[in-house]
Amino acid sequence: MSDTMIKNLLNTIADITGEVDGAYNLRSNGCGVERKSSENIIITSKEDKPGIDITVKPNTKNETVYIPVIITEEGINDLVYNDFYIGENSDVVIVAGCGIHNDGCGTSQHDGIHTFYIGKNAKIKYSEKHYGEGDGEGERILNPTTVVNMEENSYCEMDMIQIEGVHSTLRETEANLGKGAKLVMSEKLMTHDNQSAHSNVRCNLNGEDSILQIVSRSVAKDSSVQVFHPIAIGNENCKAHVQCDSIIMDKAKVSSIPEIQANHMDAQIVHEAAIGRINNEQLLKLETFGLSEEEAEEVIVNAFLS
Repeated sequence: MSDTMIKNLLNTIADITGEVDGAYNLRSNGCGVERKSSENIIITSKEDKPGIDITVKPNTKNETVYIPVIITEEGINDLVYNDFYIGENSDVVIVAGCGIHNDGCGTSQHDGIHTFYIGKNAKIKYSEKHYGEGDGEGERILNPTTVVNMEENSYCEMDMIQIEGVHSTLRETEANLGKGAKLVMSEKLMTHDNQSAHSNVRCNLNGEDSILQIVSRSVAKDSSVQVFHPIAIGNENCKAHVQCDSIIMDKAKVSSIPEIQANHMDAQIVHEAAIGRINNEQLLKLETFGLSEEEAEEVIVNAFLS
């Protein structure tokens, strides 16, 4: 990767986040290309497999680490293992994601396996965005796996976003919550053409007073297919709420399969699921303001996913 491309990627991060401050690791076409650790966030390469270890020292506050991945060539099959060790009493932001630009005929694929070990009283906000583009016939495939292990009174907020351009996605997420831990998970997805997206989420509320909140919002267009299968398992006195809302358009297919399981008499678990088309009254109202039907649909979809 050239110095110019690295600079452009850093500038892109700055445009999104407002600054490039703290630790970062840039990966391009299956190789690490640029890295920076901070005094409190240390990034090291794994010795036995591709990937990195990100170690956040205890009591680290108000710092950010960026770990973007880009693929610009066809025929790439990138597999990476990233482990995050979040020290006690820390409060950090982690910005991740993958962008694939494929103009060729061969498939380009990135599979990222992220495992989090969140210490006592630690707090993290994790943002992961996936995007694909390109004029070629080659497919763009992203298969993220996320495992979250949360110790006592820790807090984790996760935003997973995939808006367009990815032909196929299989997302696997597992969470294990200790005593007093709280996990807030938001998933936003849009598929179009013949794309497919499957998301499996399994959350084990193992600790007393642990809390889980999952909100999924998705839009399926054209002939795309979506399957969302979250499972909340209450093994202690805990609370969980799972909400799945989808807009279906054209000839798309959507399956929403929320599942709840209580293994303790004081577990309180609720799930909601809704799938429907765009409201005709909303379309008509926007069209009275001079928007075309297509423009009105875009406004509604963007507002729904915001």
